[in-house]
Amino acid sequence: MGMPEAQPQIASAAAPDFDAQHFRRTLSQFATGVTVITTRASAESVAAGAPPFIGITASSFNSVSLDPPLVLWSMATRANSLPMFRDGTHYIINVLSASQLELCQRFATLKGDRFAGVDYRLSATGLPILSNALAWFECHNRSRYDEGDHIIFVGEVERCGVLDGSDGPLVFQGGQFTTTAPRDP
Repeated sequence: MGMPEAQPQIASAAAPDFDAQHFRRTLSQFATGVTVITTRASAESVAAGAPPFIGITASSFNSVSLDPPLVLWSMATRANSLPMFRDGTHYIINVLSASQLELCQRFATLKGDRFAGVDYRLSATGLPILSNALAWFECHNRSRYDEGDHIIFVGEVERCGVLDGSDGPLVFQGGQFTTTAPRDP
């Protein structure tokens, strides 16, 4: 029996054999946690009357490395708040608990001051950590990568915390919000 023939190396990806709607539907099968990422508004925005902080809902969060402690998330290049996240030195990734659906929706859709009436405390770098978040990561804005219609942010975690006794994570899958539940063995 001979050795299998070596496959030729392909220099670039083939054109997709699916449309955007099919791709989105396929991606939606992957369950992901929901976060609110917060940072400081630009000095120019605040001087013009904008709130001092901005925050967005994102489900594109993932771990990268334990040593050094790195995490990543992504943001659409068309997002109005992109310059503040891209140019800022720090941000907070707040992992939402199952009881925080209203916060998820507020930071995804509300215009104006998304922090009005929201309970939070300030981190060591003066950024909002949402009360009752399941977990949070205070990150140095280490690097950014332009990929397709998004920017991938890699954050070096300087501080983090976890809420004990929470009701579990808020999860997004198949176009719906849910939470995790233990399975019977």
